[in-house]
Amino acid sequence: MSALYKELQWLPRAPADFRQRCRELAAAPEPSVRALRNLAGRALDEIQLRRLADVVELLRGQGRSLAPLTPFTLGIVGNATLEPLVPALVATAVRHGIALTCVRADYAQTVQEALSPESAINAAKPHAVLLAIDYRGLPLREGPWEAQAAQRAVGEARAYLDVLRTGFRTHAGALSIVQTLAAPPEAVFGNYDRALPGTMRSSLARFNEDLVASLSGTNDVVLDVAALGETVGLAEWFAPTQWNIAKLPFHAAYLPLYADHVCRVIAALRGKSRRCLVLDLDNTLWGGVIGDDGLEGIVLGQGNATGEAYTDVQRTALLLRERGIVLAVSSKNDDEVARAVFSEHPEMLLRERHIAVFQANWNDKATNIESIAKELALGLDAMVFLDDNPVERGLVREMLPEVAVPELPSDPALYARTLLAAGYFEAITFSDEDAKRAEFYQDNARRVALASQVADVDSYLASLEMCIIFRPFDSTGRSRISQLINKSNQFNLTTRRYSEADVAAVEADPAAFSLQARLTDAFGDNGMISVVICRQRDRTTWEIDTWLMSCRVLGRGVEQMVLREIIHHARAAGITNLIGSYIPTERNGMVRDHYRKLGFAQVSEEASGTTFWRLSTATEVEPSRMTVDRSGFDLTLA
Repeated sequence: MSALYKELQWLPRAPADFRQRCRELAAAPEPSVRALRNLAGRALDEIQLRRLADVVELLRGQGRSLAPLTPFTLGIVGNATLEPLVPALVATAVRHGIALTCVRADYAQTVQEALSPESAINAAKPHAVLLAIDYRGLPLREGPWEAQAAQRAVGEARAYLDVLRTGFRTHAGALSIVQTLAAPPEAVFGNYDRALPGTMRSSLARFNEDLVASLSGTNDVVLDVAALGETVGLAEWFAPTQWNIAKLPFHAAYLPLYADHVCRVIAALRGKSRRCLVLDLDNTLWGGVIGDDGLEGIVLGQGNATGEAYTDVQRTALLLRERGIVLAVSSKNDDEVARAVFSEHPEMLLRERHIAVFQANWNDKATNIESIAKELALGLDAMVFLDDNPVERGLVREMLPEVAVPELPSDPALYARTLLAAGYFEAITFSDEDAKRAEFYQDNARRVALASQVADVDSYLASLEMCIIFRPFDSTGRSRISQLINKSNQFNLTTRRYSEADVAAVEADPAAFSLQARLTDAFGDNGMISVVICRQRDRTTWEIDTWLMSCRVLGRGVEQMVLREIIHHARAAGITNLIGSYIPTERNGMVRDHYRKLGFAQVSEEASGTTFWRLSTATEVEPSRMTVDRSGFDLTLA
């Protein structure tokens, strides 16, 4: 078995007194969620996961708050024994910042749970349902070895899953997390198995391809169990004895890995995937110490096994940047000496233009990472720190527990594999704008640098030459709009979540007003930075259902310009009043006074803390220092 995956070796080891720490947490008058997360952030086996889950359930049963963990309810159905999965998921979810509640179906009661409105899962109204079904739970069998029959069997298996997805969406309003199917290692035709219709290997390959395509544009997301099985080895993933005795769908040793992958998807659904990779330099991006060894003495590049290992780390960092992960440097070095490697070493793949923030100094790494986060306008929970030095890793974990810090092996050839195996940058969608995100944050760092050089705010904003571009929702922006709605947690007044299908429904609804906003300035395109949905409550009133913004444009007057645009269109539609609501969560406290600051009057407050606000569309809002482009709207309305 691969120790990296079986033992989750990117995580620090569980403490020797793990059991005692669990007891202390359970008995503490005021248990620390931070301490709970610290334990969950270790590499835990099945027994330890169960013990930690018991602590979570005990605290929950006592009515203790698990804030700032994000609540999430997950339904689970499958064709195998699900009981061991629940505690593993509950404990693992804490590692990912989620307070998970699981509602489990009885063994093999999948269709009944999906189609009955009164079933336990549908009655619980979960946020998502995990369809934990492998090939043995679908109408897929070996043979006959004929193309039409094989395709018919694949279609029937897909139809079965579609029934479940539709049932949970209809009766519970829940999205489905749908597994691809790992293929058993046994091959009836040997090497010809993949080429012949009707074999399990060829049928499952077709099934997985069709399944992934069918999820595009829907609310549902994929859990790629087929890739997981291939990664650890199919002969290790499947355990025939454990299936026969206990109906375990995969080897019990991989339960922590499976639970981690499920929780990565759940965390991504709540916008908790990491966005920034902070890189150490010496013995992380190259071998040796540049200050001691000089440019000619560091180890990097082709023709040397160790040098090629460090090149692979750089190549991986560049690939992550191409998919939108912003790169930064935190190194104990003289700035000039460190930068010289990027500009002068012929084997360097990374160059200074790829680095958004470059911190080479003699400060401690935690201080540098805090500075990087501030400069990029990112939270510490968006950061991953890659460093070969265990002392530096331990320091950052202790001082900045929100930052993800993978353990690294002694062999640099495994650095890149370990970083990617940890799954910090989990994605459930990918848009053109995602690919540009690194550039957006890099430009933002330059804006922050400019702000420190300008005497006053007005001069700074004027120097940016900003233009805000307003459009209604459209098919081009639909994927990005849905992604922002589902990932934005801080500047989000209601945190309602909508799929691409839901966004399309808003586009087609004559009683809904939609707005997407982009911002350009002297440094480039900031991308889509705000989304608004208004719904017509009555003949004269719009209710602001959704209003969210990117935190990277705060302090630039965008809020006022968005409100001016809402009022502009409301007046044109004969609307005289706007109603806004603020629904508090553990992460959106920054917008508690959003409506008050914009001139809305509070009209009511619920016991939950939800507040309601009203504004007349006769109100004049002072414009900010930016031009407006609304050419995407129908001119008769605009």
